[in-house]
Parts: sequence; C-alpha cells; structure tokens
Amino acid sequence: MTAADDFGRSSPLGATPRDGGVNFSLYSRNASKVELLFFDREDDAKPARTIPLDPAANRTYHYWHVFVPGARHGQIYGYHVDGPFEPALGLRFDITKVLLDPYARSIIVPQNYSREASSRPGDNAASAMKSVVVDSGGYDWEGDKPLHRPSSQTIVYEMHPRGFTVHPSSGVPEKIRGTYRGLIEKIPYLKQLGITAVELLPVFQFDRQDAPPGLTNYWGYAPVAFFAPHREYSSRQDELGPVDEFRDMVKALHRAGIEVILDVVFNHTAEGGESGPTLCFRGIDNRSYYLLENDRSRYSNYSGTGNTLYANHPVVRRMIIQSLRYWVEEMHVDGFRFDLASILARDVNGAVLSNPPLLWDIESNPALAGTKMIAEAWDASGLYQVGQFVGDSWKEWNGRFRDDLRSFFGGAGGAVPRLADRLLGSPSIYAHKEREAEQSVNFVTCHDGFTLNDLVSYNQKHNEANGEENRDGSNDNRNWNCGAEGPTTDAAIERLRNRQVKNFFTATLLALGMPMILMGDEVRRTQLGNNNAYCQDNEISWFDWSLTERHADVLRFVRLLIERRLLRDPNGELERVTLNQWIHAAPHAWHGVQLNRPDWTEQSHSLAFSTDIANLNLAVHMIFNAYHAPLHFELPLRANEQAGPWRRWIDTYLESPEDIVPWDQPRPISGANYCAGPHSVAVLVRDLGSKR
Repeated sequence: MTAADDFGRSSPLGATPRDGGVNFSLYSRNASKVELLFFDREDDAKPARTIPLDPAANRTYHYWHVFVPGARHGQIYGYHVDGPFEPALGLRFDITKVLLDPYARSIIVPQNYSREASSRPGDNAASAMKSVVVDSGGYDWEGDKPLHRPSSQTIVYEMHPRGFTVHPSSGVPEKIRGTYRGLIEKIPYLKQLGITAVELLPVFQFDRQDAPPGLTNYWGYAPVAFFAPHREYSSRQDELGPVDEFRDMVKALHRAGIEVILDVVFNHTAEGGESGPTLCFRGIDNRSYYLLENDRSRYSNYSGTGNTLYANHPVVRRMIIQSLRYWVEEMHVDGFRFDLASILARDVNGAVLSNPPLLWDIESNPALAGTKMIAEAWDASGLYQVGQFVGDSWKEWNGRFRDDLRSFFGGAGGAVPRLADRLLGSPSIYAHKEREAEQSVNFVTCHDGFTLNDLVSYNQKHNEANGEENRDGSNDNRNWNCGAEGPTTDAAIERLRNRQVKNFFTATLLALGMPMILMGDEVRRTQLGNNNAYCQDNEISWFDWSLTERHADVLRFVRLLIERRLLRDPNGELERVTLNQWIHAAPHAWHGVQLNRPDWTEQSHSLAFSTDIANLNLAVHMIFNAYHAPLHFELPLRANEQAGPWRRWIDTYLESPEDIVPWDQPRPISGANYCAGPHSVAVLVRDLGSKR
C-alpha cells in the first residue's frame, strides 16, 4: 500500500474491503465538508467514531475518499455532508442528517426508524437508516449462472416477494413467511404451474413509511439504495443475511429452470418532493441526482411521486449501469423490468431525447448482453412510447394489449380489429422495427390495477382502504362485473366470471408475444375491488393459498394452457421454437361466423382465426365469441382426404374438466359448424394428413 492509499482511492465508489481495511468513496460536487460516521448499533444516537475527510488530502476531483485500516465487513456507517442550503440554487445540504451511501450493498433499519425525523430540521441519527459494509466475495454459487432463456420460451409470473408466502395459509414455516427463503419453499408450485420466469416487485431497499399515515409502502416503489436487497424480505438479519438469502433464492429458482427478473425503479427515490425526507441523494448532491424545475427549489415530477431522478447525468447514469451489472454479475439475476422507463429518456430540462445516453449504455454494455430488458414504455406525465422505445433489444409492456383485450371481452364495440392485431403480436405497433413477436410483453393484469378476478367482478374501483376517499387508482379499467358488484352467491354469474377469466388466459397465453400473468390470477385472487393496493400489506394483497382448492379448475386450466404453449421434446426439454412461433410463421386466415368473412364493424363481437402449421402437421382454428348469445361458426374444410377431423382442445363455455383437455386427448366433434357459447373461446385442432 502506497502513502497515497492512506487517504483512500476515488475508485470504486462505495465501501470496498481491501488490504486489511475498507476504502470508502463518495461523489459530491458541491459539498464543502464530508464526515464518515461509524456506528456500533443501528439505533445509536451518536456515532462511535467520526472520521473527517480533509478536502486537500481526501478529495480527488468531486470524489471524497478515505481508507480506514481495521474497518471490516459488518461495519455500520453513514455520512454527514455539509454545504450550502440554498434551495433556489438547487442545493439542500444538511449536516445534521445521517446519509446513506448510494453504493451500499446492505442497509440496516432501526426499529424506531422515522421518515418524519428525516423530514424536519435537526439530528436524526438514532432513527436513520444506515449503510453496512459487505464483503460478499465468499459465496458459493455452485456453478450457477443466469439462464439466458430465449424470450420465445419465456412465460413471466409477476409476483410480490413478500405477498407470495406471507399469508398463514401458505404452509410456509412462520419464521420464513414473506421472505426470499419462504419463496424457495413454493418453487414446486411455480414449476408445476409451468411458468419460466418470476418478475419480482422491487427488491431494492425501500422506505416502507413512504405511504399515507397508518399504512405502509407495500409494493416497494420507494427506493433508497440501488445495490442493497430489501432487508425485511430476509429471514436472516446478520450482515450478509439479505445478500446471501437473495442469492440462495436465485440459485434455487435457477435449479428449477426459472429465471429471475427484477422490477427496478430508476426514475425516482423515496426522498419525494420539497417537503420530503433527506435520506441520501438530496443531502449528498441534490443538483446532480434530481431533475429540477426552472425554479430550482422545486423538483420535476414526471414520476408522479414527488421527484424524478436525473438518469442521464453522467454520475447517475454510471450508478445505474453499475447497479445493473452488480445484480447480474454478483447476484445472477436474468433480467430487469424498468418502471416508468420513458423517464430515462428525458434530459436535464425534461425534454425527450431521441438517443438517450443511459438507454443506449444499457443496451450496449457487454456485461449485460443477453440480459432481458423490459420497458414500461411510458411515464406519469403523459409520455407514451409503446412501439417507439429506443434500442434494438428492449421488450415492452404492451399496455394496448391489456386495454384491447379488456375492451373485447367486456363487450365494447369496435374492438374486433384490435383483437386481431394483438393476437398476432401487435404488428400495427411493432412491425416497423422488424423484430420478433416477443418484443410485445402481453398482459391483461399486473400489480397496478385490478386482479383478473376483480376485473370480472367489479364495475367500480373500491380503494376506500387507501385513505384517499377512493380518488386514487386508475379510472380507465374497462371492467365488467358480469351482473353483480363484488362477491355473489348467484351461480350463473359465478360461471360467467369463471368463463371470462379463462377467456383472458387463453388469449394471453396463445397470442404471439411474451406472456405475463399476475400472481394469484390463476386461482382468482381478489383485492376486494382495490385497484391501487400499493399501501395494503395485509390480506387484501397477499396470496391466499386456500384459493388453490377453491378455484382448482382455473388453476388446472392455466397449467394445461402453459404446458402446450411451450413445446417439449420426448425428454421433457423445451424445444427451440414454441407453438406460437410456428403459428407466426404459418399463413393464416380470418373468419366471422362464415368462413373468410370476418366482421370488422363497430357492432361485431366475434372473430375466428385459422392456420395450417405444416411443420407440426397441425391445423388450428380459434373462435372468440364476446357476444351475449351463442353463435354458430363455419369450420374450414379438410385440405385433403388424409386430413383428420376437427377436435376440441379448449371451450371455455364448458365446465371443467371439459373446458380444456390434455393436448394429446382432444375431443372429436362432428358437423361443419361449431356452436360457441356466449362469452367464450374455443380452440380446435386437427391433423393435416401429412407427416411432420
């Protein structure tokens, strides 16, 4: 170690164990004074040791750094950063606040943590979140690595990492319910369901108190650290507990052939607007980390949460890239879903960049090659980029798929042409990019909005429990309660709701693109009509596992759908292409109740689709009837004398187990027409009469 090393090194940023101590480095362009604080316990009111950083010796360019001999893994630390408090200039330094390290690999939260104490003047040491030094190099991955499953073989299951197992009915031991370890216990369920990837709601350390009084931030869209796994989701509370338990979960999922995709929030932080708390970035270098209005005392709010991260600032851009690389290289995740990703295309003035540096940095970074990148291609200020998001490899949440399928199955007029487009991978949106169909991530429900059960059970949102007089949550839901508001004992309405749920699943899982389903939809999980349950860490949001028995028919239906979407060889391994890829490559025809005469008018509520897939020696005929009465559809004639008769694979109008049968056991039908019941989907198949 050289003499210069006594003062530390500017790189890497964060706390890095090395050479019998720890190197600390922090970026702050406008600070006049920085102190490194060591604490013995997370709730200590005073630091056990304060290390002032000399601007002459411990500062290189805008980086404040120090090497501390004897410091080691597990050390609790934070920063005091001083400088001008001049909001009109965008400067909000406050020497009284203990600040988190933006690069911390672990965050510890005292039991008496107070968001309010970090929002008002005065010292907050005893109640502040603090950083923890982590030496994570000794973990045994046992040969694990990201799976790199092709997007064409991917079925995404969006889940809350706590809500999946925290309900007492989960059967998971109480001490590990709602944790990464608890999720491992439920991998057999996921594997049996057949999904190939879990998309976890945010697992970056977040502020649970960023919510209305008396409620908690359950979803986790309130990040405070982009490198640290959320500690509450770990059953281990030692220094390495959250890091290693998260890795254990990833490793176990990979062994089951399931990828891990993280929902990441790089568009805002938990520090909120002008009256929000000073936790980290605001007190370190406000002007560098956040987009500010012309009146620099005010934050730009393209996220709808009070602030917007300045993602294309060079320092913030580098932090985001290094965060992504950390989660891929050291935590082995397989992909990311970027919340409000269009914000990442904005410049310092909020204008939309045609070639955003951050987005191209992500796409072109060699360490991230092969990693799934999924954009929520809009923001809270009206910017909507579905079909226009930059780059060559980004997938996009297709909000139009959601809206158009809801419109069609809900009986709206004029929805038939849009349904046809969505079933074929939305070429009207994506064809200009000449990309694979999987650029479109197809979904009908997600965490944000109604569950699938509630979509067919409520005409109105019921968000009263959120404490905002039902003003929050989307008003554009395109939902239909099928005849009664909420739970009902009317058997006919329940049958119709069951049918509608199966209709949505059939269209989503058989449409071209990458399908995504929401946790619990496969068993009709309800949120009692709440379409914005971000602050409901209770049974409104949790997965009630008794539903797997109550709605076993829907669960069976979804399992058999997924089983056939992903073609497998005789050994059970996934084949290189899927059924949907074969359909995409085959010629197809549209029909109405009469062959080759689709009705595209405003009054139409039905559509049929047929295709011959020579590679599979298979013909497929799909019927969609959103009308309130049964309709008789003409069936395509046999192409040759060797062709087999039409057989029924799916008919959602029928009760289980006839609603869907195993793929190799389709039911024969007779006649030149097929009667599709009201509000139903049917899928027929037959042999073409030639060998594959």
